[in-house]
Amino acid sequence: MAERAPSRTARLASRFQRSGGSTTPSAGRGRAVALWLGAVATVAAVAAAVCAAIGVGPTWLDQAAAITIITVGASALAARTGGRPIVFGTLALAIGLGAVLSDMERLRTGAAVLTAVCASVLAMMATVPARRFRIAAREVLVALLISGVGALAVVGFRPTINLDRFDYVSLALSFGLAVVLVYRLGAGLHGLGRRGAVVLLVGCVSLALTLAYAEVLRRYGSQAFVDDVLDGVRWVRANLGAVPRPIQVLVGVPALVYGTHLRARRRQGWWVCVFGVALTCSVAGIMVNPMTGWIEAGLIVGYSTVLGLFLGYVVIRVDLAITGPRGRRARREEELAASRPEPGRLRPLQ
Repeated sequence: MAERAPSRTARLASRFQRSGGSTTPSAGRGRAVALWLGAVATVAAVAAAVCAAIGVGPTWLDQAAAITIITVGASALAARTGGRPIVFGTLALAIGLGAVLSDMERLRTGAAVLTAVCASVLAMMATVPARRFRIAAREVLVALLISGVGALAVVGFRPTINLDRFDYVSLALSFGLAVVLVYRLGAGLHGLGRRGAVVLLVGCVSLALTLAYAEVLRRYGSQAFVDDVLDGVRWVRANLGAVPRPIQVLVGVPALVYGTHLRARRRQGWWVCVFGVALTCSVAGIMVNPMTGWIEAGLIVGYSTVLGLFLGYVVIRVDLAITGPRGRRARREEELAASRPEPGRLRPLQ
């Protein structure tokens, strides 16, 4: 007996599963229009922020760019995580307009912090699984691009901040939001397994030690040792133009490299990517520092990225040497088979 051809409903359902979106053509067109509008608005906002930075155009350009970026960023983050982009985009627009029109220091600073949090988490969530190291390195660059655009908006709100407090608050909020979102994506903590739990513990300890090293050095280090460290920092800055950020080198970049690599194989890789906000969030702190010029800020991120990529490569090689198959051919076969499905970069994750 001949098999019946699949019904129209079955074909539409299959198309829905493949595309990760709605079955209606109008919804697909609406999503495409929204993506184009968001892209055009972001490019225009970045151009306005650059003009404001070099002193071209009216004085309100940077603030208009900041409002546009936070609106698009909040909408994009909501869409990526399966939320309501219109609701969160409207809320972000109201916050940005309120901060700029009121010209109150607390509101502008609060809007800057929220922008840094939104951009850093979006940069992490926008990454895709990476079967090979070079793809993981590309994902780090994508995350840096998104967080850099968000940093322009942070500067555009003209916040009045204490740098250390801004860094700690924005990082804590970014890490908390990322954990909540990844908890949903990773189906809770019970799916971690022993390997995932070890990675999560190591990440937490590394982040804590990296944040605490300066305070520990200042409190418990001898004055001669502290002076030697400061002299070394001054020498590096004078000869190389900038000093890499330890939190980016030791935590942020390696976490994104290894996390995207692991996500191509296991869902637990999302928990490693959470620590990538140590990279994406600190970009805003570097850019908003009035003592750091634009060139030096770029050099700090560039040096940190190069060193962090090297460390991430070492972590991947060690992991494959311990848990991966033996032999070059077996490793290549494992790499080709690493294709855990995830929606595309411009698709909702849920």
